[in-house]
Amino acid sequence: MTDAAQRHRIVVLISGSGTNLQALIDAQNTPALAHAQIVLVVSNRKAAYGLTRAQNADPPIPTRHLALQPYLKAAPDRTRATYDAEIARIVLDARPDVVVLAGWMHVFGEGFLDALGSIAVINLHPALPGAFDGTHAIERGYEAFQKGEVDRVGAMIHRVVKEVDRGEPVVVREVEIKKGEPLEAYEERLHRTEWEIIVEGTRKVLDEVRPA
Repeated sequence: MTDAAQRHRIVVLISGSGTNLQALIDAQNTPALAHAQIVLVVSNRKAAYGLTRAQNADPPIPTRHLALQPYLKAAPDRTRATYDAEIARIVLDARPDVVVLAGWMHVFGEGFLDALGSIAVINLHPALPGAFDGTHAIERGYEAFQKGEVDRVGAMIHRVVKEVDRGEPVVVREVEIKKGEPLEAYEERLHRTEWEIIVEGTRKVLDEVRPA
């Protein structure tokens, strides 16, 4: 069996600049993510810089992009459900052991998870479990802390279920936040934590799927 055949296969879904994807790319072939290979990066935005990061990797990582609105407008019978099914088909063709949502800004319907079956799907969310589900979690967490409504903030990797951001946590990490500091200072600290936990969470799930 070749070395490539022995490696865990990772598919990453992105929507933006791909800094979290870059953390996974950099972790390949290191003790942090040994025996693992990103086999496909999918974006729902053609201009996402994460696609360039994938193409600049060594070796280059195959990429696909499929934007929702152009897809819907291309045929009258297309819906969000058929879009999700098409993304699922693209993902399944890559035969992943795990699918990582790394800044993927599209909420899947039930059909996507049903199509993937037993394949693990995990998501990075910039909040602690049960806090600030959905969009703008960083800003909402920052504002709540500054107002004294919460006393801790953080980020997590969790399993994806049909309820948004409510899946079982895989890695949870609190992030330091200071009274009166600008949002940008907290964001920078949070993003550095995200780059660590997305690698740690991916490794943990892959070890459960098929220890390398």
